[in-house]
Amino acid sequence: MTVLAVQFSEDQAEAYDAVTDALRHSGIDLDDALLMPPREAGSGVMAVIGKAGSGKTLLLAELYKALENAGVDVVSGDYEGRKRKDRRTLAILAPTNKAASVLRNRGVPATTIHRILYTPVYDPEYEKIAEWLAGSGPRPEVEGLTDASLDRAFAFYQNNKSIPGALAAAGLRGSDFITGWKRREEPLDIGFIDESSMLDERQFSDLQEIFPSLFLFGDPAQLAPVNQSGSMVFDQLKGPRKLELSRVHRQSDDSPILDLAHALADESLTFQDFEDMVQDKARQDDRVVWAQRVESDLMARSPVLCWRNVTRIKLINAFRNAYGAPEDELMDGEPLICDGIELPMKHRKKRLDLEARGLIKGAQVVYLGPGRKPGFSRLHVIGAEDPQVSAASIVKIEKPDEEEPLIPYAARMGATFLHGAAVTIHKAQGSQWENVQVFAPDLFVANRMNRTEAGQPLWKRLAYVAITRAEKRLFWVVRNRLAKPSGLLRVDDLNVAPTALTLTSEELE
Repeated sequence: MTVLAVQFSEDQAEAYDAVTDALRHSGIDLDDALLMPPREAGSGVMAVIGKAGSGKTLLLAELYKALENAGVDVVSGDYEGRKRKDRRTLAILAPTNKAASVLRNRGVPATTIHRILYTPVYDPEYEKIAEWLAGSGPRPEVEGLTDASLDRAFAFYQNNKSIPGALAAAGLRGSDFITGWKRREEPLDIGFIDESSMLDERQFSDLQEIFPSLFLFGDPAQLAPVNQSGSMVFDQLKGPRKLELSRVHRQSDDSPILDLAHALADESLTFQDFEDMVQDKARQDDRVVWAQRVESDLMARSPVLCWRNVTRIKLINAFRNAYGAPEDELMDGEPLICDGIELPMKHRKKRLDLEARGLIKGAQVVYLGPGRKPGFSRLHVIGAEDPQVSAASIVKIEKPDEEEPLIPYAARMGATFLHGAAVTIHKAQGSQWENVQVFAPDLFVANRMNRTEAGQPLWKRLAYVAITRAEKRLFWVVRNRLAKPSGLLRVDDLNVAPTALTLTSEELE
């Protein structure tokens, strides 16, 4: 077995060796750091599954380090070097920006699945900088950029492995060095897909076309994609193609949140038993809070998680009322969720530009104020590497007991948004926040309805997903009440300089 810098458990070590063996069959020998030219057949599809705390992310990170040390090029989605016939590549992907940012915060250069489908076209002058940063070219001399600017770019890239971020550190904007976007025409090599429980069959099929060697990392206890009959794409894998991490690793601080999540596996556990357990944990540890009301202050950065859509809409309107938001406009600092992009085919390039900047369905956004043109909004895309953008927007605010939403801002076409102060637990999959509020009355309703999914009570799957979204603190909200905000909504903590407009009114004519 490969000598590793970290101490693996027995099941982690077995999974590592199984993946290593599959990579060896595709021409990558991690033991000897030996790379052979890519093989068309690759190693097929393999899954590493396990519940929260079982060490999936650690395993993924160690495999990434071993592949990079062996000389495999990491494809980030924001730049690709010149193609070589014998080049071996790795892309680490997640279904959402937030999920990808969770990996990036742990030192793993992840990007979104969508981002890898479309590649940027760089201006040749600035591509020299990208080649230098990626280690495939000499330090360039670029007109208009000083040595100090290049040094800033290099220092940024050493810590963040982001070409656009490094060029921004040198004083450039995306519109300076990216001239357009193109759909990927050639397949890649090795794909690591995190949060693969969120994949639907179509996404899985697309990924199989791109990656001859595809490795899925997922949690079988999460909720399956909507309209997929409670199954996940890795369920169809059998035998040695599906590796399960069964041991749950205690964190150094003995996480009470993980304790609660794994208690849900007890078949005899009732909803009342579980709430008693939550209350006991709250008495013992301040990282679990038995909350009598929803905290409106927290909703501005991390949405309340609920089950029913009607609850989501009520919570959103309660949040807006608490902050005194006018009915016909947004306040700076209100959270939004991207619901897609409404652009005709003739604006395909602009659609790709917006999506590449992170405005894909499900992206979390903070409203920063109106743009320069009517119907435009300045936005901060949570988890995106280049987060601030101005775009034509269609904002929809749903109202209780009303079929049609209120639309305070609407361009004729552009990115569409729903309010993001509350989201359903299904939509929250793949995301994590420091503080998470779970609206327990909704889970009580799911319990009373006796609904099941994949043979397990639905309330338990909902509770498991909701709880494991919390990184540091869990608020289990037991009353249908909302605390008054302690102050005004803020945007000063989002202090990244905004980029130029992504779409202009002239371009939409």
